[in-house]
Amino acid sequence: MKQLMALVARFWATLTRPAAHLSLGALAIGGFAAGVIFWGGFNTALEATNTETFCISCHEMRDNVYQELRQTVHFTNNSGVRATCPDCHVPHDWTDKIARKMQASKEVWGTIFGTIDTREKFLAKRLDLAKHEWARLKSNDSLECRNCHSEEYMDFSRQGPRAADAHQAFLVTGQKTCIDCHKGIAHDLPNMAGVEGWN
Repeated sequence: MKQLMALVARFWATLTRPAAHLSLGALAIGGFAAGVIFWGGFNTALEATNTETFCISCHEMRDNVYQELRQTVHFTNNSGVRATCPDCHVPHDWTDKIARKMQASKEVWGTIFGTIDTREKFLAKRLDLAKHEWARLKSNDSLECRNCHSEEYMDFSRQGPRAADAHQAFLVTGQKTCIDCHKGIAHDLPNMAGVEGWN
């Protein structure tokens, strides 16, 4: 134990001692270069984990929700515009993206420990997972939806009467957000029996 304490003390003394052989300029340039390398590596890792390929690299996503997405208008449509996993589940603004990535560490933990590694486990936990995601979208006013959809540019005359009325009454006035009405737009709904407010 004494040897370990001596090693720690020696290491700390080395870290806190002023540089004897390097100039302040060399230290500043070295610190700047290290910062650039760190930032580049961090940003590269961030972008690598923000792709659909990364999202469906675990079978929980590939075999469950990704297969459902493939059947929706967000995957294939007449305009050729396609939403990928990060488009709907990761905000585009940097600070919001970092916060979401920190939240996603819990999902990585679940993958490592097999929380939903079978179809049966996924279906049993599906309602809880969906409620968590709906609450997240509601709390940020459906920010990810608004990255592509804007009520400012909606042509209500080209929408069905029910959609146009709902968008004008609730979305434009801020009384509701996208996820309030559009649950199940990209993935199958879980069993909603007993969910408050669900018809």
